[in-house]
Amino acid sequence: MFWIDTHAHLYSEEFSTDRKEIIARALSMGVEKLFLPNIDEDSIPGMLELEEAYPAHCFPMMGIHPCYVKPDYAPQLELVRRQLEQRKYWAVGEIGLDFYWDKTYVPQQYEAFRAQLKMAREHGLPVAIHSRESTRECINEVKALQDGNLSGVFHCFSGTQEEAQEIIDLGFYLGIGGVVTFKKAGLDRIIEGIDLQHIVLETDAPYLAPVPYRGKRNESSYIPLIGEKVADVKNLKIEEVAAITSSNARKLFKML
Repeated sequence: MFWIDTHAHLYSEEFSTDRKEIIARALSMGVEKLFLPNIDEDSIPGMLELEEAYPAHCFPMMGIHPCYVKPDYAPQLELVRRQLEQRKYWAVGEIGLDFYWDKTYVPQQYEAFRAQLKMAREHGLPVAIHSRESTRECINEVKALQDGNLSGVFHCFSGTQEEAQEIIDLGFYLGIGGVVTFKKAGLDRIIEGIDLQHIVLETDAPYLAPVPYRGKRNESSYIPLIGEKVADVKNLKIEEVAAITSSNARKLFKML
């Protein structure tokens, strides 16, 4: 089976002692493409080093994570702009809004999100959207700028059934990760009624490890565990989940 992890922070310090082993383990499990969302200017070097070391497997994105948007975000936004002009990236991300950790710079988050959505539209790139405690607000921002040229994924989707349908209607995918294996999360009930054509799989490694590793460091080799849960929920063969979600990911990142 062939799998794609559409969202993994493999350049993170949490993997500093065994990064090669982590990637080898993912490849051994059939997780052959690993998409790396950027966080801020400090994460760029490690991300690009991974791309250089694993050009057939690691694919970088470019963006500013909402939690890293501060009053002086303008230079970082300009850096993102320059990077997108200078070289190939597979998406604009990880971008969006986060109302969970800190609401101090919400106006700046909105401004940075809108600017990066416009950059994605300009460059014909998909977006990877972070929407913690802000799914409704992120949907509204995408709706306001959707002219048929915006595409992407709501990473780590945690909204309602209605919000899921709105995201699909916008032409976006739902990023499903380890949370679907959590008993009380309720995400399994939401995806039960959603066609697999609208779903891509992700780990968000090193965060949100699926059962039975919940609470521990997540890694890309756990993608088949997420796929297995999706297969159970939707009463499908795991091979079908691997094939369809991987095909969706290729479409998302325009790898076809």
